Amino acid sequence: MVTLTDVKSNPVLDSFIRKGNEYLGVMGFTEHGYRHVNLVSSIAKNILLKLGYSRREAELAAIAGYLHDIGNVVSRNDHGISGATLCYPILLQLGMEPGDVATVISAVANHEEDYGQPVNTVAAALILADKSDVHRSRVRNQDFATFDIHDRVNYAVEHSFVRVDEKKHTITMELNINTEICPVMEYFEIFLTRMMLCRRAAVFLNCSFELVVNGTRLL
Repeated sequence: MVTLTDVKSNPVLDSFIRKGNEYLGVMGFTEHGYRHVNLVSSIAKNILLKLGYSRREAELAAIAGYLHDIGNVVSRNDHGISGATLCYPILLQLGMEPGDVATVISAVANHEEDYGQPVNTVAAALILADKSDVHRSRVRNQDFATFDIHDRVNYAVEHSFVRVDEKKHTITMELNINTEICPVMEYFEIFLTRMMLCRRAAVFLNCSFELVVNGTRLL
């Protein structure tokens, strides 16, 4: 069976990740390169393992997490859909089972809040993993005076963590936000729709979703 290691060693997929991140940098977006995709891959896999899903489902979540942003090499707009389109022939060429390909591309296509839905367990885990990666290390703009709201919010987040409690059936996003850089309200201003998608993803995994900011539960 095709594994994350197989996917990482494919030169075409690797070039899509590198170039997509490069193009987003030109447009002023935060980091979407190896740091982001490897972290999302790991978190998505761990969510499913923690909740008792099969190792194969967890591996597919890792693969989807690694590939979810390759559509940025085409365009930022609808990059989930274009990424899924790019993925499927390459995954088939690698020898992945058609059913597994379908699972991965549906997750990639559904990870964005504008149109995404937790259509399967892999998609749900990917959504939660991707939306949890809010952190100052993603900010590429070095001039604080020119930060937009996305730069400011990401830079203000000094710690983020996804906590899964399999006994209580809760998935909690924990954030530490430096409120001297931006107020918590600005986080909600740009991330409220993402949190709503995370709630739907958690429900799909038979869990409730919680958001804890600076030690206070807000959702």
